[in-house]
Amino acid sequence: MVTRAQLRGRLASVAPVGGGLALVGLAAYVVLALAGHTLPPRDYAAAASMFLLTAIVGPGVFAAVEQQTNHEVSARLAAGVDPAPAVRAASVIDAGLSALMVLVVLALGPVLVPRAFAGHTALLGATVLAVLGAAAAYLLRGVFAGQRRFHWYGVSLAAEGLGRLLPCVALALLGWASADRFGFVFALGCAVAAAVTLPALRRRPAPGAADGQPGARATDPVRLRPLAAAVGLLACASSLTLLVTNLGPVVLTSRLGTAPADAELAASFVSLFLLARIPLFLFAPVQAFLLPSLTEAAERGDLGAVRHRVRTVLLAVAAVGLPGVLGAWLLGPWAARVLFGAPTELPRMVAGLLGVSTVFMMVAAILQPALVALGRNRAAMLAWVVSSAVFVGLLFAPMAPLAAAVAAQLVAPTLVSVLMLVALRGELRSRAAAGLSGREPGQSIEPTVTNSL
Repeated sequence: MVTRAQLRGRLASVAPVGGGLALVGLAAYVVLALAGHTLPPRDYAAAASMFLLTAIVGPGVFAAVEQQTNHEVSARLAAGVDPAPAVRAASVIDAGLSALMVLVVLALGPVLVPRAFAGHTALLGATVLAVLGAAAAYLLRGVFAGQRRFHWYGVSLAAEGLGRLLPCVALALLGWASADRFGFVFALGCAVAAAVTLPALRRRPAPGAADGQPGARATDPVRLRPLAAAVGLLACASSLTLLVTNLGPVVLTSRLGTAPADAELAASFVSLFLLARIPLFLFAPVQAFLLPSLTEAAERGDLGAVRHRVRTVLLAVAAVGLPGVLGAWLLGPWAARVLFGAPTELPRMVAGLLGVSTVFMMVAAILQPALVALGRNRAAMLAWVVSSAVFVGLLFAPMAPLAAAVAAQLVAPTLVSVLMLVALRGELRSRAAAGLSGREPGQSIEPTVTNSL
């Protein structure tokens, strides 16, 4: 039975993250709504494409750093080991990834600027800035989540939201709205979050304090290569996650022509797409809460606890996602026109199918940290590789661009959820049959990256 004190403690952890998440969500949708009402359709589609692409090359990659840092720090604290070496190693890997992603963005510039950014070269610079900000913010969030300092995790989210919201409102009120300015303001969000929360890293709690332990054992070294391999696998999975989540509108915009009707279709689809993704956004930080508890259960060999937590959150997904599908089908096209200034109302079927795809994306967001906690990073990555290949094939299929985008958004999330579920059930059954309990007590804490499907 959960005591009143335990309940207050859980609420104290959830409340800051919930408040910060609300600000990030409000900022994202206010920025896009302001852009939709103040920019021409073609410029709005370009700015929205930059926002969505930024999610792939920013959070899409650096969410892996957050997850693995979260996993390493929480596992070390659970074992009474100083997590500082893991944080330092994660920082080195984070810096390398940020340099790599900047090079990737710049290399794609000749394709992105004319086709997705409507000729706005400044949006390419804004994307680079967003990558660097995400690298810093997500590393810090991984440390805070692993230490269970959710107050600072919430502060980071709130700073990101306000760092976007206030300047964009000022742009609209002063009549300075443009695709380039909206892009740079949006990109600054993560940089603001990192700047605000960096001082808290220096005031970290004593090792073991987050779990109520008396203190940590002597520092265990962290081998950089296994950690880099684990982050690399997760980065691949995370970037493919965001690719499947966000690439559809970008490709649709690039496939359509420059005629006014094409620009209106692209802007309308982007608006409807963003509305359908609201439930997924509300579930975005669930991994930060779920991964430490799953890691701790896996460390104890408590497979029943792993199953129970995953099942509970999946039921919560159904409780949030299914009403979201109904709401998207009933109100989506109308809301896109009213809230985002969409030039046309697309069919309700399109909105409903986008809602279904969102539910399956939420399922994948739950299954992935469960696989990470059990050391099945490679299984998560392979599931995303297979589904992403199907996704890209459907996006560029020889059919109407709108039909291709909707089909890709529906099939790929369904496939990845099925593959992850099969991998998770197989791993749990294998461990149960063999009587495995994960890492033996006292064994050096390193990521497990050798398992495969």
